[in-house]
Amino acid sequence: MSMPSHGDASTGQQATSGGVQDQLHRLRDDGGTYRAIAAAAALSTSTVHDLASGRAQPTPHTTRALSKVTSGSLRRARVDAGGSRLRLRALHVMGHGSARIARALRVREMTIRRIVRGDAPTVSTALRDAIAGLYDAWWDKRAPERDRFERGAATAARRRAIAGNWCAGAGLDDDQLDTPGYRPTSGWKHATGTGTAPDVYPRERSRRYNRARTGRR
Repeated sequence: MSMPSHGDASTGQQATSGGVQDQLHRLRDDGGTYRAIAAAAALSTSTVHDLASGRAQPTPHTTRALSKVTSGSLRRARVDAGGSRLRLRALHVMGHGSARIARALRVREMTIRRIVRGDAPTVSTALRDAIAGLYDAWWDKRAPERDRFERGAATAARRRAIAGNWCAGAGLDDDQLDTPGYRPTSGWKHATGTGTAPDVYPRERSRRYNRARTGRR
């Protein structure tokens, strides 16, 4: 009986790698994000990105996990809320409360509060991606504190983070954030960030601020 040559093994590995890459490219073409694909396959986002780019070779585990992901399942999927919860809590450390976050995402404040409290075990992939995008923009930016309303909201958010011992963005592992069951190794630490986050709705905020100063309704 002839044994397979090293060349045969290499060819088989390349075929497997090519098949996984083709599948990932199809899912991406259908609108799937790396985060959504990773969550549906229970893999880290960095693993999926590296497989798609060819920087990593698929293993039997990653091949099986990705084989179960389809464009249809991505559209229907609700994913573990753990990563979203940690991102939102990290934003609270920087003074961004649930109300400010909800305005930025154009969702109900109660939706954000439920995730932050841990009452929502899953979220839609669309909301998870929106939260991740906001977190990427604000994780190292403080909430504005230009008047007593903004200062009060930022102070309340930070106090909640301290009481909950919530981890700031600098203490989170980005590669593990969307892996179900991930827990940061550190708790709350004072964070000053690198600047101030932009207004959620600059024009609306300006009108509210002017009304507050003049007493007009």
